[in-house]
Amino acid sequence: MNLRAYKPLIPMMAVYAILIAIALSVEGMWQPVAYFMFYIALGQAFNIFLGLTGYVDFGYVAFLGLGAYGMGIAIQNFSHLGVIAIPIGIVLAVMMSVLLSLAVGAVALRLRGAYFAIATIGVNEGFRYLVEGVRLWGGTEGMILSGFMRKTFGREMTNFFSTFLADVLVIIVAFSAAVATIAILNRKMGYALLALREDEDAAKVMGINVTKYKIMAFITSAGFAGLIGATAWTLKLTYIFPEDVFNIHYTVEAIVIVMLGGAGTLLGPMIGGLIYGLMKYYLSVTFPGIQLLILAPILIAIVVAFPDGLMGYIKKKTRNSPLSEYLR
Repeated sequence: MNLRAYKPLIPMMAVYAILIAIALSVEGMWQPVAYFMFYIALGQAFNIFLGLTGYVDFGYVAFLGLGAYGMGIAIQNFSHLGVIAIPIGIVLAVMMSVLLSLAVGAVALRLRGAYFAIATIGVNEGFRYLVEGVRLWGGTEGMILSGFMRKTFGREMTNFFSTFLADVLVIIVAFSAAVATIAILNRKMGYALLALREDEDAAKVMGINVTKYKIMAFITSAGFAGLIGATAWTLKLTYIFPEDVFNIHYTVEAIVIVMLGGAGTLLGPMIGGLIYGLMKYYLSVTFPGIQLLILAPILIAIVVAFPDGLMGYIKKKTRNSPLSEYLR
């Protein structure tokens, strides 16, 4: 293993350590930091597909939604096993998200551009209406887990799950997605994905099985989305409603975060997620009701000023310097 290739994880761990230190030492900062980490995790997970392939999956939130339901199903059906229901929920969340990605990827990834985007939107909306229409997993009534969890696990344990464990797991998911990204980038799969992102037809001519590698990236990204849904949604909020958990605005936010920080980079989604989370949170506190009107032009200005993302700009400025090994 080439350990030098993993040097960019050092600044990432430093940022995470600072955020955790702030959360633990400054009163009232745990939840804001957890809020920022949600967006960092979302960006890191989505970047595995969008950043490495250039394909925009507008139905990405469907994997997050299935992950949320996977954890909910585990809590409802395996709570008699005690806290073991939580790891069962994590496994179930990943399995459900991966199975959907296999089914969708086998068909949709043969499409390109707008056709792929339209197909993925259809999958997300179709799955949502399937859940509601056939009353799957509670249908429109969703899953209300708070009372069930208090009765099963006790009030203190339920509060521990929703106020601490869920947030810690989101941090672990964000870091794991970053490790997966850098592992992919330094292997044959990474080179193949970068080749198809630049010119898919040329990659095919060179003998690269682009469909295989696209599906692999799709599945990996979907699995992390399922983990985010299980932890940041079900464990954190203790309820699931299909109109909320399948809301396409989470996909739009993921796209914004990746493009803001720098698609295809390791540190870009972390920077993009942190900046987006900070602006959204503090603008909501300072300018409630009009925060999005202020946020939108700021984001547009940043994207116009840094077309390759903030990390892309930083990489250009530090090229051939000792820092370049730590910035990717």
